[in-house]
Amino acid sequence: MAEAYIIDAVRTPRGIGKVGKGSLAASHPQHLAATVLKAIRTRNDLDTKTVDDVIWSTSTQKGKQGGDLGRMAALDAGYDITSSGTTLDRFCGGGITTVAFAAAQVMSGMEDCVIAGGTEMMSLTAQMMQEEMQAGIAPLGMGSGNDRLREVHPQSHQGVCGDAIASMEGFTREELDEVGYRSQQRADRAIREGRFDHSVVPVLDDDGSVILDKEEFPRPQTTREGLAELQPSFAKIADMPLDDEGTTFRGLVNQKYPDLDIEHFHHAGNSSGVVDGAAAVLVTSGDYAERHGLKPRARIVATANMGDDPTLMLNAPVPAARKVLEKAGLTVDDIDLFEINEAFAVVAAKFVRDLGLDWDKVNVNGGSIAMGHPIGATGSILIGTILDELERQEKRYGLVTMCAAGGMAPAIIIERMTK
Repeated sequence: MAEAYIIDAVRTPRGIGKVGKGSLAASHPQHLAATVLKAIRTRNDLDTKTVDDVIWSTSTQKGKQGGDLGRMAALDAGYDITSSGTTLDRFCGGGITTVAFAAAQVMSGMEDCVIAGGTEMMSLTAQMMQEEMQAGIAPLGMGSGNDRLREVHPQSHQGVCGDAIASMEGFTREELDEVGYRSQQRADRAIREGRFDHSVVPVLDDDGSVILDKEEFPRPQTTREGLAELQPSFAKIADMPLDDEGTTFRGLVNQKYPDLDIEHFHHAGNSSGVVDGAAAVLVTSGDYAERHGLKPRARIVATANMGDDPTLMLNAPVPAARKVLEKAGLTVDDIDLFEINEAFAVVAAKFVRDLGLDWDKVNVNGGSIAMGHPIGATGSILIGTILDELERQEKRYGLVTMCAAGGMAPAIIIERMTK
């Protein structure tokens, strides 16, 4: 079987995902995707006639984010019309899945050059969600609208699930606030030291003026004392009636876990930020790289997908990590760096505790609590982040995983190339 190599990885800065506050909120999602596709082409002198496919991730495929963003963005970026494109949805995990699919196509010998990535404009999806709620439609992605599965696999609000897991697993508010504080401090250091500079490309307007060229969401002024004063975000949401029968998000969890007393721990300071952003990863075969004078930066060692309890929703990263390690023939001790998406602080805290990890190897440059989580793009962002850090530290193996709605988690292991 052929090897699949990562040649390059780029991303936009993440802009605050609120209309009127975020620099990217007035952009079209197609424009953000085209920005990273153009960067991949330019940085690697890529002949786009040789690009077999563009595999893209977007979770909310509606409105401006509908209509196969992968293909439309490639055309917007000026790619040759022979470069095909498709778009998928694995909720938060899609940005890892696109890279995994690209690797599978290359390793099978079906394709030689694939660009994987994702885009999510949460400023746009927030608008659509508000319009749906005003129209009496259940919010997308919160599980409340899935009436067909409610009796067998009730699915709640993700924030309520985070609080439920923290309550069940015995985490304290202080422990989870520390995850948020650490994320801010590490992100601030990484930004000041230029650790993201190799991968971040500016978003330009059509006239060439800069729309955004730096991270917009981080709050380096965050203190432990300030985090302790924040009120939990999901207490009211947990008891919000979802239908005429009085069903609530709390009730959906208690339907399966009737004895669980859900306390509320998560708030804006220890949960992932709402942002806009895009990322792209260039994956090729070794033969393609050699023919086109490209130097592989990493080898894709193994990928895996895992499902877990959809009612708790966020617990699949640990079994996904174990599964991908087994596929790779590696152990936790072989991995030099881990990226676990900070959807909520409890996800990262449980990941570190259950796998017996040292925080010195986990999210060393901060995570989504500090910089935000553009749903469909985050997985590809994290792959680029861990690749840059493996190169900076001259380390070998990196593992990336993240929770996704429906109780899923994709995972990937990459190996930095030294020659």
